[in-house]
Amino acid sequence: MLSQEHIINVEHVLRNALRRKFQKYNPEPAHMPFHTRLLGKDRLALYSFIHSLNTNFGTSIFEPVALALSSSNFVTAESQQTVGKQISTDAHRVIQNIIDRLATVKTSDIYPNKPEEIEAIRSVCTQGEMKTVKLTKADIKLVAHDGTIYFIDLKTAKPNAGEFKGFKRTLLEWVAATLATKPTANVQTLIAIPYNPYEPQPYNRWTMRGMLDMDNELKVANEFWDFLGGDGTYHELLDIFERIGIELRDEIDDYFSKYS
Repeated sequence: MLSQEHIINVEHVLRNALRRKFQKYNPEPAHMPFHTRLLGKDRLALYSFIHSLNTNFGTSIFEPVALALSSSNFVTAESQQTVGKQISTDAHRVIQNIIDRLATVKTSDIYPNKPEEIEAIRSVCTQGEMKTVKLTKADIKLVAHDGTIYFIDLKTAKPNAGEFKGFKRTLLEWVAATLATKPTANVQTLIAIPYNPYEPQPYNRWTMRGMLDMDNELKVANEFWDFLGGDGTYHELLDIFERIGIELRDEIDDYFSKYS
C-alpha cells in the first residue's frame, strides 16, 4: 500500500506534467479539411494533443512517477543516467557470442539465462583492451538497500519484434560497462513495459521469447510498478491517474474549448 507521501508526490507529478504540456503545446499547422469537417476542430485538436503526449509519455510522466514511487524503497533513484564509458574487448566478444547464439538457435534446449550471461561477462570484464563506448542512457537507475544496481529501459507497450536483439545488446552492454569499473557489483538490467495492452489477456511475450530472459530481464505492468513501490502499487497508481484526470477535467475542457 502506498504511503500518503507517495500518493501526494505522484499526484504532484501528474498535475505538473499535464499543466506543463498545456502551456508548451503548440499544434503543428496542418490543413485537414476533410478531417476537420467530419470530426470538428476540437476533436481533431484533442487527437493531436493525445498523440503528442503519447510520444513523450515515458519521459514526462512514467519516469518521474517511477522516481516518486522508488524514493523510499531504494537508496537512490535517478533518471536518464549514463551507465559507463568503457567496455573491454573480451566483454564485447562475450556479448556478441551471446547474441549470435540466441539469434541463430533452432532448439528450445538453448534459452536466455541472464545470471549465467552476467557471470560470463564478469569473468572477462577487465580483460583485453578497454574501448571507449557511447551507450544508450538508462531511463531509470536504482540502487537497492542491499547494494544491487538496477538499470531500467522503459519501452512502449507494443515494441517491434525486430527490436529485441538491440534491446538485449543494450542490457548486456550496461552490465559490461558497470563491471568494467566495479567488477564485483551486483548489477541487474531490465526492460520495463508500463502497462499490458492485451489486458485482461496475459502480455503477448512470444516475440521476446528466445532473446530476453523472461524472469530476469522483463517487467510488465504490475510487475514493474509493484517492484518500485511494493505490492498493490499498480492498481493504486491507476486510481491516482483517474482521480487527477477527474480533478483536472475542467482545465482540460477549458483548454480545448478554444478549438470549438
